Amino acid sequence: MNDLCTDIGYKSINHFGEELCGDHVDVVEQSDDSSVIVLADSLGSGVKASILSTLTSKIISTMMAAGLSVEECVSTIAATLPVCSVRGLAYSTFSILHLINNSVAELIQYDNPHIIFIRDYKTTDYPTVEMNIGGKKIYKSTINLKENDIFVLMSDGCPHAGIGKVFNFGWKREDIADFMETVAAAEYTAKNLSTMLVDECNKLYGNKPGDDTTACVVKLRKRVPMNILFGPPRNRDDCDRMMSLFFSKKGKHIICGGTTSSIASKWLGKPIKTSLNFESLDVPPTAQIEGVDLVTEGVITVNKVIEYARDYLEENKYYEDWNFKRDGASMICRLLFEEATDINFYVGRAINPAHQNPELPINFSIKMNLVEELSKSLKSMGKRIKVSYF
Repeated sequence: MNDLCTDIGYKSINHFGEELCGDHVDVVEQSDDSSVIVLADSLGSGVKASILSTLTSKIISTMMAAGLSVEECVSTIAATLPVCSVRGLAYSTFSILHLINNSVAELIQYDNPHIIFIRDYKTTDYPTVEMNIGGKKIYKSTINLKENDIFVLMSDGCPHAGIGKVFNFGWKREDIADFMETVAAAEYTAKNLSTMLVDECNKLYGNKPGDDTTACVVKLRKRVPMNILFGPPRNRDDCDRMMSLFFSKKGKHIICGGTTSSIASKWLGKPIKTSLNFESLDVPPTAQIEGVDLVTEGVITVNKVIEYARDYLEENKYYEDWNFKRDGASMICRLLFEEATDINFYVGRAINPAHQNPELPINFSIKMNLVEELSKSLKSMGKRIKVSYF
């Protein structure tokens, strides 16, 4: 057992003119420290390819997570996939990354571009054993894991990018590895790394991909706790208990809300230093309290964080905005999305009458809904979440 955890992120773009992607990524958690990640790439594109890749990734990830062997997975795939009436075959390539106790990685690869392994920010070769299962040539590898190890799984849409345009023979795997080495050194999240790779492929395709293109990045990192305080408690007598629990936790501390900040300021015996500097027109300014890492406004700021979280889990097109802006929402996003692995919410149930005014131009949700949606999004990012109500 170690204190490492996995950061998993992936992104796909469809073949130009297609509504569905012929690649599919599936992640199944066996436990807190063990998981199976499968990237499947089906023959062709469109509806049939989408169905085949989805079936392949679902079947393999479920069976592997249940402890079945590679041979059983492959034979089941061969017996299960429907045969194409035109080509007369059922064809889907796959890459499997099986993480065991976040200490060992098993790589199983069939006909996809070989997984790129980056250690100490340099592309590193790894041993492979060739297996023949049901007439299919499959490569298996075992790697002992270290902090900051990065795996890049990809469909053949990545090395095919730019073929006949920017490059005569496409974007070679070794050139993709060089690109990933460069961006990996900047400490981006797995989601942002996969987004950067797929976006670069899209540029090489001239924004008209000639193939479904998918990248899945898995990054090993140490656990980093984070604490966020949102709203005053329903009972004023609970203020001291709430503050004591919040500030006793390890990790950085974020406070959202004016009233909440005032309570924290009084409890710490430190003044609030307010600012009138609007870093962003749609997000209120931040403040400062000695002993607190970030102090922001409440509902409007958290709403913006949720907006960024929704996008982060989908197309991730706003990642450059919150990665570089200095407003409260962007800074919360960097702390929660990129830095934190374990997030503790301390949520006060006191009702702010202003948020119940139907005449306000912004559709405010009550705090409980905001916390529920944000915590759900963070769980989908692979974070460990604990919510305490007061």
